[in-house]
Amino acid sequence: MPPWLQWTLIIAGLATIGCLVLFIRKQLNTINLHRRREEKASEFRLKRRQDMIDSIRVIALAVEEDQIEYSEACLRLKGLLDHVAPDLLDQSPFRVFQTVHEKLQHMPTHRARQATDSRFIEKLDKERFDVERAHTDEIRRAATAIRHHRFEGTD
Repeated sequence: MPPWLQWTLIIAGLATIGCLVLFIRKQLNTINLHRRREEKASEFRLKRRQDMIDSIRVIALAVEEDQIEYSEACLRLKGLLDHVAPDLLDQSPFRVFQTVHEKLQHMPTHRARQATDSRFIEKLDKERFDVERAHTDEIRRAATAIRHHRFEGTD
């Protein structure tokens, strides 16, 4: 084999190796970037979950200290538990959050409430207070239980 052909093949081989090294480096950078993004997303989800658990405990404490209307607490706790531990809503004593939510979900809130006739709001408030009175003891027990509940993957 002539020397010029040998040198041509050596140069072609080195060029191929160089291209492969660049390709491998690019793939490694892409994999590392993807891994970092996944880690950040995972950290964000964990922090968000912990923030929701903290909110659950604060609302439960507010119920225990009569600093929040029980109906509002049940609606908020049900919403948070839907994200954190939806299976708890089917278990005693936490089932009361679901029960109260089902009885009150037809009522307007926020802007819709402001736009509704005041006499109708009074009627709805009476209904809401009746629901609260009917479930007061259950709500307080459930609030105490949820405040002390150990959620999976925390604590």
